[in-house]
Amino acid sequence: MKWLELLTVAGATLVAASTVVTLYALGVRLTAIAADASQPSPGLKRSLAYVCFGLCGAAVLFGLYLIIPYFSK
Repeated sequence: MKWLELLTVAGATLVAASTVVTLYALGVRLTAIAADASQPSPGLKRSLAYVCFGLCGAAVLFGLYLIIPYFSK
């Protein structure tokens, strides 16, 4: 068995999963902060939250692109 390739895939999976979770959590946190009326510039925080959600969705779609053989022909 090729152990180096197995470790490479495991490492890439760990990095990708933690990136998606971190982006989603940051988006949720920024949305909660923007909902607070006493915070300055809630529009900027809400925009950054939407950017985080968009990057999270793009990472998920890219993962699906890599997994589904029909798209990667």
